[in-house]
Amino acid sequence: MSFTATVERGDASQERFLAEVIAGLSETQKRLPSKYFYDEAGLALFKAIAETPEYYLTRSEMAIMQAHAAEMASLAGPGSLLIEYGSGAADKAALLLEHLERPAAYISIDISKEHLEAAVDSLATDFPQIEILGVEADFTGDFELPRVAGTVEKRVVYFAGSTIGNFEIDEAADLLRGMAGHLDSGDGLLLGFDLKKDLGVLHRAYNDEQRLTAAFNLNILVHINRELDADFEVASFAHRAEWNPRYDRIEMHLVSDSRQTVHLGGQAFEFDRDETIHTESSHKYDPDELSAWAAELGFHRERFWTDADRNFGVLYLSYS
Repeated sequence: MSFTATVERGDASQERFLAEVIAGLSETQKRLPSKYFYDEAGLALFKAIAETPEYYLTRSEMAIMQAHAAEMASLAGPGSLLIEYGSGAADKAALLLEHLERPAAYISIDISKEHLEAAVDSLATDFPQIEILGVEADFTGDFELPRVAGTVEKRVVYFAGSTIGNFEIDEAADLLRGMAGHLDSGDGLLLGFDLKKDLGVLHRAYNDEQRLTAAFNLNILVHINRELDADFEVASFAHRAEWNPRYDRIEMHLVSDSRQTVHLGGQAFEFDRDETIHTESSHKYDPDELSAWAAELGFHRERFWTDADRNFGVLYLSYS
């Protein structure tokens, strides 16, 4: 196993964090980048959320992978290089690696060095015959893939979870274009996404009874206070998650309970009572609509899988 570090380090990383937060809070609709949910506490909270009865996404996707990983591996073909964006624990990638024929290598891309190292170490132990590589990077930016020792017959990008839904449509298009930059004609993209469904199911998934999602949402303010020396009064904000029918998405917001001022990076940000910070969007897709949109970017649908309750979907798309 080996690592390639292409993410900004130290002061440069903190400067980017600060600049992105200031830019988001300066918009008319204040925003925070959802990638900053995932400090150590945020990751622990998300893991707990995934185990709640209301949060169907992780269970539904894992059921699909357990049922169809062999078929997905067959589409990838022998000698394939598997490139996973935002790999996290890489548990679903492990299911694919079990079935891939003579894989050239597996490359894990993640912004968190600690979690990247843990995932790569675990996979290297479980699959000693496969070259396991890690790239520490923000996959929304520019990064280089490491060279692999084996012969690569095909490249397949794997984008698991429903992370594609966290991006605005133009941002998601830019991300797919970036993926295409690592692919040649005939290569593949394995894409996970959340399906449109009953609004009651969606509401419960983002407003669980244990209020873990609320704690997860508020923790982004804790993270900003700690890392950027801001002075958010966390108790003065409340979690809100609601459906926006115009964009077919759940939106998570933090709602100010009073008029207040927050200081950050030498600037002051004023909040009115009931003013919100938009922290995350979770777009829900129809597989035919998503396939048509991806086709405009050069990705063509070959196979679609869903779980028994039709909660979640995975597409295999070929690139040309």
